[in-house]
This record gives sequence, structure tokens and C-alpha cells, in this order.
Amino acid sequence: MKRYEKLARLIHALDTCTKSDNFMWAGKHEEAINLIMRDAPSGSGIDAGTKILIGKSTSEKVVLFSQFHHMNDGGYYDGWTEHEVWVQPSLMFGMTLKLTGRNRNDIKEYLHDVYHSWLTEEVGN
Repeated sequence: MKRYEKLARLIHALDTCTKSDNFMWAGKHEEAINLIMRDAPSGSGIDAGTKILIGKSTSEKVVLFSQFHHMNDGGYYDGWTEHEVWVQPSLMFGMTLKLTGRNRNDIKEYLHDVYHSWLTEEVGN
């Protein structure tokens, strides 16, 4: 199973358990999500790491949040951009990614590649 599929299933299970007041299993699903997110992209400009936005995510859309730390031509850090990564199902491609936020220095292409690679890795059931 791919990582984005696992996240979507866990988010659905968490939502179902929360709605039915099954807090024990909701906690277990949240722990499993947090375990997956420990390997989320971090570093190489994604210096604040990647977080999952549970409140914005559903079984049909996983929403991640990251910030990119930009450098100028002199090699000095000179600002941040904030991005949401929307992961949605696609009949043709399995999933599609949409990145929000400013496309400073064409950073969205790099971020798309990083997140696509991470999300499509195989993980255990």
C-alpha cells in the first residue's frame, strides 16, 4: 500500500471513531498517523518539517503543511514561503498533488517532486 493510501485510510478510521466516541481506537489511529508523519519530508529547505492538517483532511483529501526556507544568490537565508499540499485521488494517476502558496523561485516544482516521491512510497499495511 502506498503512503498516501495508508494516510487516507487512517484519517477515515480516525474520523469514524471520533464521530462514534470510540476514543481508544481514535487515539490508536492518531498514533499511527503520527508514526507515518515522522518520516515526512524535512530539511533541504523544508526546514520546519511537514505536518498533517487533520482538521482539513478527509478520506478523499489529505492536506499537509510545510514551509520552505529560501536562500538568495549569496547563500544566505532570505525568507520563507508557506504551502499546503493537497493529495487527492485520481482515476488516471492514482493521486494528484496541488500545492498552495507563493511559487517563489519556482519552488512548487521541487516541492511537488519531493512530496510525490514520499507519498507514493510503499509502506506496510
